[in-house]
Amino acid sequence: MREQEDDIRPGRLLVATPTLEDPNFRRGVVLVVDHDPGEATLGVVLNRPTEVAVGQILPAWAGLADCPDVVFQGGPVGLDSALALAHLPGTGEPLGWRALDGVPALARIGLVDLDGPPELLAGELASFRVFAGYAGWGADQLRSELAEGTWYVLAAEPADVFTAAPERLWQAVLRRQGGDLAFVATYPEDPSLN
Repeated sequence: MREQEDDIRPGRLLVATPTLEDPNFRRGVVLVVDHDPGEATLGVVLNRPTEVAVGQILPAWAGLADCPDVVFQGGPVGLDSALALAHLPGTGEPLGWRALDGVPALARIGLVDLDGPPELLAGELASFRVFAGYAGWGADQLRSELAEGTWYVLAAEPADVFTAAPERLWQAVLRRQGGDLAFVATYPEDPSLN
C-alpha cells in the first residue's frame, strides 16, 4: 500500500478495482492532475462522457474538442464548474496552459485556462477535452481507499486522456498491464451472473 501511495503524482492513473461499487467511480479511470502529499489529491474521471456537447456550455471552445466532442463528468465534486486538459506538441508553454508536473510521459499534457480566449491556444492544440467537475480526496481518505484495495495506481499514456473510446478505457488500461491485472480486465460486470 505504501508503494502505491508513494507513486501518486500528477499524470498517474487511479483505476478502480472491480469491487468498487460507488457509481461515481465504478470501473473508473481517474487521471491525477494535482497531488500534495499529506494534503489532497485532485483528478478527473477520463471515461464518463455525458451527452452534453462542449458547444452547449463553452461555445468559444466547441470547435477544439476531440471526438467525442462532449463534456465528460470529471467527478462528483464541483459539477457546476469546468476544467480542460490539452495536449500541446513542441516545447513552449503558451499563455493559458500549464503542464502537469509529475510524469515525463505526459509532460505535454496540461490544464487549460477556460477563462482565457481560445485563440491563444487554438493553433497549438493537438488534443483538447472538457470536464465538468472533478474527483477529490483528502490525504487520509485516499490512503484509506488504497489500503482497502479500492484503486490500482498505474502509469498513464497520453492516448488515455483523449481516447475516442472512453467506454473501453478501463479494460484497455488493465489489459496492457499484463499478468494478473490483464486478467482483471475480463472481470464480468455482474459476477453473480457468471
